[in-house]
Amino acid sequence: MKTTVQQWGNSQGIRVPKSCLETVGLHVGDELEMAIKGDRIELRPARRAIRGRYRIEDLAARMPARLRLKETRVGGPVGREVW
Repeated sequence: MKTTVQQWGNSQGIRVPKSCLETVGLHVGDELEMAIKGDRIELRPARRAIRGRYRIEDLAARMPARLRLKETRVGGPVGREVW
């Protein structure tokens, strides 16, 4: 598969087909680590720093699609908030 290096503002970039991202489990916004190996550029998923045991993205993805949440009031203004 071929792609072209393109100018985007003051940077250069390449477009990666969605099928390639899906094959390696990447999504738009994921961070990559880049390394130069001889005359090649190597990209791989960055190690994700996880605070605690869970990532909020993983927890939200497991929520039922039909879950309906509503706002809960816990009291009136305490300081100079505008309600």
